[in-house]
Amino acid sequence: MESINLNRLAYFVAVVDAGSFTGAAAVLGITKTVVSQQVARLEADLQTSLLLRTTRRVEPTEAGRLLHARAVNILREAEDAFGEVTEVTASPTGTLRIAAPNDFGTLTIAPLLSKFRRTYPACTVDLILSDAKIDLIAHHVDVSIRVGWLEDSSQQARRIGMFRQLLVAAPDVARALSLDVPDDLALQPFIANGALREPLVWHFSRGDAERRTVRMLSAMTIDATPAVLAATLAGSGLTVLPDFLIGEQLKSGALVEVLPEWSLPSGGIHAVFPAARFRPAKVTAFVAMLAAEMKLA
Repeated sequence: MESINLNRLAYFVAVVDAGSFTGAAAVLGITKTVVSQQVARLEADLQTSLLLRTTRRVEPTEAGRLLHARAVNILREAEDAFGEVTEVTASPTGTLRIAAPNDFGTLTIAPLLSKFRRTYPACTVDLILSDAKIDLIAHHVDVSIRVGWLEDSSQQARRIGMFRQLLVAAPDVARALSLDVPDDLALQPFIANGALREPLVWHFSRGDAERRTVRMLSAMTIDATPAVLAATLAGSGLTVLPDFLIGEQLKSGALVEVLPEWSLPSGGIHAVFPAARFRPAKVTAFVAMLAAEMKLA
């Protein structure tokens, strides 16, 4: 048998679906003669009858029914493959709507969007900054950047980076502390981040064997991470902040790490997408750009 001709499969499926050569020709936008010839050649290729022709209707034979069931899936997969390639290779256009946390969105996403716009001038951008998780469908969000741990493993997501959590304080606050182990933190003034699910409970580890869980004493609760940083710089107490937010402050000495030999769990930076078979080119291009930026950081 010669190589399979997908056009002939498409003509055959159209005839079965329409119940006639005339109906298939109308759907396909070609002549009835062409449809009839192509189906006849398919039967010749397979050396079997696929259709029973009557004066009123065309019905598939048993072999025709089997082929029709498989052919529908084959044609759908082919259509999906072409659609996916088209999405990837198409030039990004339209409005890209992104949701991101206040801190990561301000420090990383907002500056990157200038580069994105220069690269893809046919795109406009709508950036939503919120430490609350935004409903992607309700707010028509194309991609949400989430920092931390994904609670729903069924989400369509791609991890694009990692971050470390660091226990930090202003230098004057750190010098006044007398700490040997994480348990000593329980009575120290702590700035809690109200955007977190458990802002006062922290799990420390040292090496592979030592583990400590500490419940902090809240001196202040703030529901936005940049404001937590500001209060910490002002000397209000200890706090835990992501490394991407405080790199400059640690380098300048405006903040110091407390109990640096003890580690807190690292988290992921994910791009989360609405459920869909294909992603628009604007989304694919932006996420690729962000992933490249994270590798350079």
